[in-house]
Amino acid sequence: MATARQSRQSPEGSGPLRRAGRKFGRALHLPFTGTAKGIRKATHAHGAGESGLGKLIELHAVNGAGDMMITVALASTVFFSVPTDEARGRVALYLAITMAPFTLLAPVIGPLLDKVPHGRRAAMAGAMLARALLALILSGAVASGSIELYPAALGVLVSSKAYGVVRSAVVPRLLPPNFSLVKANSRVTLGGLLATGLAAPVGAGLQWIGPGWPLYGAFVLFVTGTVLAFSLPPKVDSAKGERKALLAADEAHLHPPLHPHPPSKAKAPGLRTVGPSVTHGLAANASLRCLSGFLIFFLAFLLRDHPLGGQSAAVSLGIVGVAAGLGNASGTAIGAALRARGPELIVVTVVAAVAAVAIAAAALYGPVLIAALAAVAGCAQALAKLSLDAMIQRDVPELVRTSAFARSETLLQMSWVLGGAIGISLPLNGTLGLTVAAAIVCTGWLTTVRGLLLAARRGTPHPRVA
Repeated sequence: MATARQSRQSPEGSGPLRRAGRKFGRALHLPFTGTAKGIRKATHAHGAGESGLGKLIELHAVNGAGDMMITVALASTVFFSVPTDEARGRVALYLAITMAPFTLLAPVIGPLLDKVPHGRRAAMAGAMLARALLALILSGAVASGSIELYPAALGVLVSSKAYGVVRSAVVPRLLPPNFSLVKANSRVTLGGLLATGLAAPVGAGLQWIGPGWPLYGAFVLFVTGTVLAFSLPPKVDSAKGERKALLAADEAHLHPPLHPHPPSKAKAPGLRTVGPSVTHGLAANASLRCLSGFLIFFLAFLLRDHPLGGQSAAVSLGIVGVAAGLGNASGTAIGAALRARGPELIVVTVVAAVAAVAIAAAALYGPVLIAALAAVAGCAQALAKLSLDAMIQRDVPELVRTSAFARSETLLQMSWVLGGAIGISLPLNGTLGLTVAAAIVCTGWLTTVRGLLLAARRGTPHPRVA
């Protein structure tokens, strides 16, 4: 009887303890589960969860955070750890080894995706997995200073750029109903920017523990990204009805001659081009992307030798980096709010604004104008890219739209490479460098403003067909 009484009392006595244990467990998990649920709710809102766009936003956030971890590790190893002259030589070597092959590979990436459109999820997962493995190689290289650092960095850069090209081609496949491409790209870009901003201090903390720790963090993130890439909907790999786009706007392609043979025996005419709005918008975007690459490399070394307002080199670079990041985020938010109404006029305006600030910064060289140039350039790049996306969605027929995105993104990546090469080759003279920056963006504006204004005056065309 005593045993029966104890068995009846035991649940009553242990019940409060079990409830307290469950509450304690929930309290421990709440910051993580609550944050995860909040992120999932934000990324999957307005139909993005059903269409698969939410998963792409999360994948791009992981991609941005992983790239930032690698950037922190490489910056500390290649840039800050040695004297300026030696650091510049190392970065020049890094640029030559990493950028030159990518310049040769970039023209191949777009056409290759045209031929293998069914492997987009595998391509994105492959880019993630490659960077995960290379992060482990880099973790050993940064500790020993071995030459493995440079080929591994090459692989990371090429994989990152290849991912960017594939992502641009994937977004149109994941649009929710009544969702513009500009809004979708804004969400994806903003997710990446937020993740990058959060990863920067985490990477700095890991770097304080040891030079290889940010790379271990990158490894974990890229492995996670590999899994997320395969979780995208199968329609990402579908190429039904797609054909290749030609990025040109000449009369011979816009109005191909009639075939001399009877229609029954005539070959199918080649695709008509993406049109003048897209080609001029792409050229303007290329000048801004070239400016971005230039400023990253030139200001990195300039501010190391000549910090802003007597601050340290790290603080000066941090000020410029934060200004550029805030500008990019604000441009993305403004672009989503404007919904790219009059995209040609937006591109003309923002490129002119960057040109004006660049000219002022070159003439009146100073800390405020350098930070202002970084912010305005970041904002303009985001707005111009969203406007270009809107023009492609508006003017390019659906069957070649994915190809147009892939090829345009490849060209923009090459422009960034060119800008970086110019930036690393110039002497460290602030006025000279900012004059070159102004020349880059002014050239882009002067060569495209007339075509963009004429296209805007003609009004919104209907998408051409093949």
